[in-house]
Amino acid sequence: MPGSQIIVGVDGSPASSHALNWAMRQAAKTGQSLSAVCSYSLPSFTVASLDGGYAALDDAAIASAARQVSEDARSRAAAAGLTATAQVIAGDAAGALIEASHGASLVVVGTRGGSGFPERLLGTVSSALPAHAACPTVVVPYRYGAEARDAAGADGADRLPAVRRIVVGVDGSATARAALRIALREAKLWNAELVVVGGVPIASGSGLLAWLPATVDRTQVMSDVRSGVERVVQEFSQEVPGVTTKVVVIDGTGAELLTEFSGSADLLVLGS
Repeated sequence: MPGSQIIVGVDGSPASSHALNWAMRQAAKTGQSLSAVCSYSLPSFTVASLDGGYAALDDAAIASAARQVSEDARSRAAAAGLTATAQVIAGDAAGALIEASHGASLVVVGTRGGSGFPERLLGTVSSALPAHAACPTVVVPYRYGAEARDAAGADGADRLPAVRRIVVGVDGSATARAALRIALREAKLWNAELVVVGGVPIASGSGLLAWLPATVDRTQVMSDVRSGVERVVQEFSQEVPGVTTKVVVIDGTGAELLTEFSGSADLLVLGS
């Protein structure tokens, strides 16, 4: 059973600092405690890469640096009036956070938001965690350059946008229904509008359902899907009343649509 603690992964980077700010705001809103987790592992080198030499790695120094990172995060949270702890875990970051998620209500991590092969490596935690965590996961994108500087306050701390619009993707699956429940609770918490998005890829020649016979009324398919989504939203809204919801069903794949909608959302929710 998930606990009432929010876990945030920290590594000393600006991206993790941004994620910490998000986790602190969430903890302050919900009254939950916060745990800053920093993991570390010794780098491994092949014999060939050392070119005949050797590298002496001080495990104690690396562990000490990790403790400092997590303690700095804990201090920031405590200074903001939150109940906070610091944890250092030896091992893979994704594995450590997945293990910690079993006793948490929420896990928060940052992402550098880049692209290409280096980001594929740096982004492994934010990619693996949502799929395997035992509780909901929040991935907080980090903004680079002028945009980040423009969003910074007088003290240099980045400002987080108010949560006014939440988008959730639904596809009729059990995980999507779970995501809808979480999205409704977050919308209630922040008094935000909830936009429920369903994608039906039936566009002629390109969609996944382009093989449908010509005799099938595609407009009717879209209408039937929309009715189904609206019924689910109405059912779940009885559990969390008072949330303003909007249902949008569009021709396209879920990934494409949610990526497009993310540009106008303050929080994007989807099942895993």
